[in-house]
Amino acid sequence: MTKSGGATRTDGIHQALRADILAGRLIPGDRLKFPDLADRYQVSVGATREALTRLVAEGLVVARPRQGYLVRPLSHQDLAELTQARAEIESLVLGLSVREGDTRWEADAVAAHHFLERAPYRDPADPDHLSDEWVQAHAAFHHTLLAGCRNQRLLDAARSLRQEAELYRQWSVSLGNEPGRDVAAEHRALLDAVLARDADHAQELLRDHIAHTARLLISCAPDQPNQVGGGAA
Repeated sequence: MTKSGGATRTDGIHQALRADILAGRLIPGDRLKFPDLADRYQVSVGATREALTRLVAEGLVVARPRQGYLVRPLSHQDLAELTQARAEIESLVLGLSVREGDTRWEADAVAAHHFLERAPYRDPADPDHLSDEWVQAHAAFHHTLLAGCRNQRLLDAARSLRQEAELYRQWSVSLGNEPGRDVAAEHRALLDAVLARDADHAQELLRDHIAHTARLLISCAPDQPNQVGGGAA
């Protein structure tokens, strides 16, 4: 990381740390020590500190007394709360989107799904992790499905929850295993329900889609399990 300028160096380590956390190269609960990170990414301790502060604000890193900075640990309670919030709010927004979206929105949804279907799911250079192309296409598909909703406050809330869930979703691929799951079929079914203007069915499919990650990750979290995903399926 040889770019000059304090802001540029901070941006560089922020992006590198974020990518390493989401990809599972830095795992949940890992301690993030300034000297080690500065050496690993070849930047100053000051740039490292600023990058970690940003990651705390994004929810990917936590700061704890006497422990310093940690990659956000997996937590059944946090996952249960996030899953419940997403299931309620995202499904509400999707229902409104199906009822309010116009023909252009339908076309955008079809196009977004086309890109998602053709994106490689796994990273060829690192098969244990998702490809960047698929991650971007997946986010775009779900954002497009919600975009027909005309209530901007609800739409912003749903998208914010999706962003927060990105961490858990990425880890579900790195840390969990669910060989019987057909993610592509889930996305196709969602699109079909949306195009059929079947809001109730689309909402049911989305709740189950959201709950899968919670069920997959429950065995990876170290704290005592709650009823994760029970209200989301």
